[in-house]
Amino acid sequence: MSVKRFGVSLEEELLENLDRLVTRHHFPNRSQAIRFLIRKSEVEEQWNMDMEVAGALVLIYDHHKRDIQKHMTALQHDYHCLIMSSQHIHLDHDMCLETITVKGKASKLIKLADKLKAVKGIRHGELVMSGIH
Repeated sequence: MSVKRFGVSLEEELLENLDRLVTRHHFPNRSQAIRFLIRKSEVEEQWNMDMEVAGALVLIYDHHKRDIQKHMTALQHDYHCLIMSSQHIHLDHDMCLETITVKGKASKLIKLADKLKAVKGIRHGELVMSGIH
């Protein structure tokens, strides 16, 4: 892949915002920050167009909550065609972290994530999606 150079004109305030982004994310330069923003925009378009994406759903929950494992497993079986793998980690005596790797239409992944996050006993859940094309 070859690199092409071009000039960009920005208002002073927008340039300051870009420089803050570079600092906050520890990018080596403005070019890397702009690449990041363009790729992020592409992924968001893929979500909005309901394209096939890949991602990870991270859930934190108290495994002592009645029937939580049963409900989570049933939902995962209902959406088995979207789930590539899952990993279960014991954080301490009570709390668990589950990472579920998913791939499919963005709307279906969001629906699965919303259903899992709504299970009683889930303390926190977050879906991260990324384009695969």
